[in-house]
Amino acid sequence: MSVAVYPGSFDPVTLGHYDIIERSADIMDKLIVGVLNNSSKTPLFSVEERVDMLRSVTRHIPNVEVQSFDGLLVDFVRASRAKVIIRGLRAITDFEYELQLSQTNHVIAPEVDTVFLTTNLKYSYLSSSIVKEIAQYHGDISAFVHPEIARRIEEKMAN
Repeated sequence: MSVAVYPGSFDPVTLGHYDIIERSADIMDKLIVGVLNNSSKTPLFSVEERVDMLRSVTRHIPNVEVQSFDGLLVDFVRASRAKVIIRGLRAITDFEYELQLSQTNHVIAPEVDTVFLTTNLKYSYLSSSIVKEIAQYHGDISAFVHPEIARRIEEKMAN
């Protein structure tokens, strides 16, 4: 069985992330979406909220499961019994950083490979940071996130 991990902070999950999840689920037997609990950042949503949002938008995809993790990605991948890390690429600048991470991970865990999926062109500009900034100024984020996610972002920004 082919198992992959698609890691990220997903703060919040965007339609670009969702596109990578759907496509990865189509090519893997099992996809684990790993939600990073990064103690050095102050996210808009807690790790529990991010896991819940991802479960909500992926519940109809039977081979996707969502888990949180902290620490090294390769340790999470090994514990998940996965052999593949999925990474999305929006632009050439992403590639340079992602290649460096991929090579470092391969030194630490030679049995784990990284697969890069290019983002759908309609999401190539999109990032969680952009979505949060637009929402902060009460802009329309409906073109960037699922309606359920938009509702939760708007509620969070109102508080």
